[in-house]
Amino acid sequence: MKLNRLVMLATLCAVALGGTSIGLAQNKAPATRKIVLVAGPPSHGPGEHEHRAGCLLLQKCLNQQPGINAVVVSNGWPADVSVFNGASAIVVYSDGGDGHPFIQDDRLKTLGAILGPGVGFGTIHYAVEVPADRGGREFLQWNGGYFETNWSVNPTWVADFAKLPDHPITRGVQPFEINDEWYFHMRFTTNSAGLTPILSAVAPASTMERPDGPHEGNPAVREEVKNGVPQVVMWAYQRPGMDERMRKRYGLVLEPPGRGFGFTGGHYHNNWANENFRRLVLNAILWIAHADVPENGVQSTLTAADLKENLDPKGR
Repeated sequence: MKLNRLVMLATLCAVALGGTSIGLAQNKAPATRKIVLVAGPPSHGPGEHEHRAGCLLLQKCLNQQPGINAVVVSNGWPADVSVFNGASAIVVYSDGGDGHPFIQDDRLKTLGAILGPGVGFGTIHYAVEVPADRGGREFLQWNGGYFETNWSVNPTWVADFAKLPDHPITRGVQPFEINDEWYFHMRFTTNSAGLTPILSAVAPASTMERPDGPHEGNPAVREEVKNGVPQVVMWAYQRPGMDERMRKRYGLVLEPPGRGFGFTGGHYHNNWANENFRRLVLNAILWIAHADVPENGVQSTLTAADLKENLDPKGR
């Protein structure tokens, strides 16, 4: 009778998680967390959208953390998807929109199967943007939000992050301000209980100087900026999962619910030199991988030489 009840409960949980297979006690978390950083092809001018160089910097910092194995895939979607095998988290830093490397062919379906068992999913800068009808629904499920054309905007501005929430991603991060192409007015999931704004700032009126357009402005965002509504430019997302009390009650050890984050900064490569900017993303990557985020956040050091390494050839 007890066994039947456990089987029934596991089945219900699988349905609730969208058909995800759920393991019992034998499915233990690996000692080492594998993190796959997917860098998009070269884009924009020198020092901008340096996807590969940025991912390699993040990899260098992450691999200094105990129990972390970060690998980098260059030029977008991997030729061999087995690189995702055993991953605790996948992070993409690339161009987006119609050119997003994850929306072509059946890649969304492939990615959905990979993320199903609780694998984390993070998006950096332009990679937060996908077409509403090709990736929008999936991104809402996987990391809680995305850039939607004719709703979200992409101005360059100095954001002042005067207050930070209490969250593992903000550990060791101090209030700061920095100039970047901070996208805002995202399309967010209706599952607000799982969504946590990490970076928010009031956008200046100058962000609305461009005429309305798919990325430039619309009546809804103009009204918010006029009224001084704080705009979320980084967020964390906890996907719905089984209540912890139910796990303990029935003695089940399940795959933890998946996590995600979106970070809209990252246009300018040199911004990775900012310790607070960099630490937020490193903390977020550990968090979505279900790795321990240090009490004072990820400690890392980058030199001027580090920032010049692995830059894309862009007519320099």
